Amino acid sequence: MKSPNHPLLDPIRLGDVDLPNRIVMASMTRARTDNPGFVPNELQARYYAQRASAGLILTEGTWPSREGVGFINVPGLYTQEQADGWRLVTDAVHEAGGHIFVQLGHIGSSSHPDLLDGALPLAPSAVNPGLKAYTPSGFQDTVTPQAMDLSDIARTVEDYAKASRLAQAAGFDGVELHGISTYLIPTFLYVGLNQRTDDYGGTAENRARFPLEILDALVDSWAPGRVGIKLSPALTGVGNFIADAETLETFEYLVGQLSKRHLAYLHLMNPISDLTGTQVEILGPGVAKHFRPLYSGSLIANGGYTFETGNALVRDGFADAVAFGAPFISNPDLVERFSNDLKLTPSNPDTYYSGGAAGYVDYPTAAEQVGARQAVNYFSSSGSGEFSSPPLPDGTGLKR
Repeated sequence: MKSPNHPLLDPIRLGDVDLPNRIVMASMTRARTDNPGFVPNELQARYYAQRASAGLILTEGTWPSREGVGFINVPGLYTQEQADGWRLVTDAVHEAGGHIFVQLGHIGSSSHPDLLDGALPLAPSAVNPGLKAYTPSGFQDTVTPQAMDLSDIARTVEDYAKASRLAQAAGFDGVELHGISTYLIPTFLYVGLNQRTDDYGGTAENRARFPLEILDALVDSWAPGRVGIKLSPALTGVGNFIADAETLETFEYLVGQLSKRHLAYLHLMNPISDLTGTQVEILGPGVAKHFRPLYSGSLIANGGYTFETGNALVRDGFADAVAFGAPFISNPDLVERFSNDLKLTPSNPDTYYSGGAAGYVDYPTAAEQVGARQAVNYFSSSGSGEFSSPPLPDGTGLKR
């Protein structure tokens, strides 16, 4: 039964996957893969399974190759061991009734030699992105990367295809291509960072060639209905990622080409800064509204939405689903809270990347919060000199 006032609660089919609602858990790096092999672990399986009521879960950005690594404690999907680790996650999510895509992203020039065994990061051109890389010794300035030759490009495309095949073996429902922020794909799309004069630079068509080749490889390795892509056309003013007069033209061309490929979805991210006076000012705070007429498939909007504004966006036809990030961190039952108009629990930013279970798998559901209050009230009123708290989400108890 459809909900005219709350279409986010309606089911939807994205590509080849039927979903129970249109509330998507956005990708969020949480830095819990604390092992040298970048292998997902049981803690991550618990984290994602707790949030399985989301219509679709998108994993944290995941490295498709060793040379695509750009942060510490972030998982990969380029070895069998990593695929086996991800199988723990997908099995847990599926057993909880959820659906999950892996987001694959090569970070490119935003990495650092300390993360790449001394090698230079790869990029379309030898242009320093002007950022900070998070290395084992802390934040360090990025360096001038190595310009990719044609063999580097071909190898990277195949790395994504291999990662897609591993994703299938690991039990994922699909893959999302990471094309946002300061990763490798955006460096091909921005003129200031892509100074190539071959088939991968110089025009909107050429700048879009690299991401389209990767998408086609992902589709060939699986199916178009199992592949999505996330883009951030409004990114500007972050290091040397500066939108110029050709940026919007490039993204409009790319989206038009995506529309021909019958993908599972296009996922668009809103700006993270004020666009007033920039070359992409026309996008304003609603990127999906601008690109909706250019894209014929399913569209996911992301960035700053509430349950109310997300429902309005879907009702107005500008998006088919909405992705939420931070609210899912501290509200594993976000869909249930939205459905029942329950108060959201605030999150603790100090634990976003701190490692361990704290601030990761220990946020209670609304039902658990109610149970805890009832237990406190009961023991307080009974006059007992000792009480045990109700079980925590992982089933343990505290004696005090």
